[in-house]
Amino acid sequence: MADNNHSHFQHPYFVFMGIPGLEQKYYWMAFPLGAIYAIALFGNGIIIATIKSESSLHIPMYYFLCMLALADMGLTLCTLPSMLGIFWFNYKSIAFDSCLVQMYFIHTFSAIESGVLVAMAFDRVVAIWNPLRYGTIITNSMVCRTGAVILTRAVCVVFPVPFLIKRLPFYRSNVLSHSFCLHQDVMRLACASTRINSLYGLIAVIFTKGSDSLSILFSYVFIFRAVMAIASGEGRLKALNTCVSHICAVLIFYVPLIGLSVIHRFGKHLSPLTHVLMANAYLLVPPVLNPVVYTVKTKEIRKKIIQIFVQTKITAG
Repeated sequence: MADNNHSHFQHPYFVFMGIPGLEQKYYWMAFPLGAIYAIALFGNGIIIATIKSESSLHIPMYYFLCMLALADMGLTLCTLPSMLGIFWFNYKSIAFDSCLVQMYFIHTFSAIESGVLVAMAFDRVVAIWNPLRYGTIITNSMVCRTGAVILTRAVCVVFPVPFLIKRLPFYRSNVLSHSFCLHQDVMRLACASTRINSLYGLIAVIFTKGSDSLSILFSYVFIFRAVMAIASGEGRLKALNTCVSHICAVLIFYVPLIGLSVIHRFGKHLSPLTHVLMANAYLLVPPVLNPVVYTVKTKEIRKKIIQIFVQTKITAG
């Protein structure tokens, strides 16, 4: 009878755990956290501005990089309100519907980033496997269509997730394990069967990140076969050098993602701190490190950053 009485009850809000055991140090953690967000937004903003302003970068490879930067900015902005609310203002609650909105956008931008990494891998395959036909295969219109497909897939695949959560009753704990709303974290608090949610979540992950990771893997099989067919050692190094940034971006995205998935699946005995740190790494590391990697590898972006610092120094002086 009690379950029937609560079958449609939902908490008006959820409470973020933050980082367990470090509550007294939130004030000091707020400053490096703010710096991390500033670096992520500034770095990805510089990449977008540079690609937009430099005509020499108006080629498909850098259009895909611009998409990656936009996805990283989206992920950053999704988590920024709740993270800064916790560590700057000690405000740990979020309304139920706001949590669902944040969850939707986090998973959508994550799926977009995964799709963009696949597109970048295909771009490198064509550039190395068949460089003479690169300009006819990877055209601007093809890039636009690819971007539309990536966006549509992410939006459609993640769209049912908040509604599947919305139908569940929540009348026991309302404390989330992380500093933002993730599907698996909210789902575990439900007081009813979550089999449908789990099944759909598994299908969505397989259809997006699962298929994407396999596509990237197969792309690099083709790339390495093509590189091995190059006669000169210098030519092989030059071809591989064009893939270094993308390989770093793939590792930066998928290593924390796989780690978080393994911990959620098999690490229930681990401390809550481990879960929190892995979730934070999954969403904060790619937006911060991707601009660093591409800045190091792209001369035009380095020049743009230097110009900004010089102008800022002149203005301040």
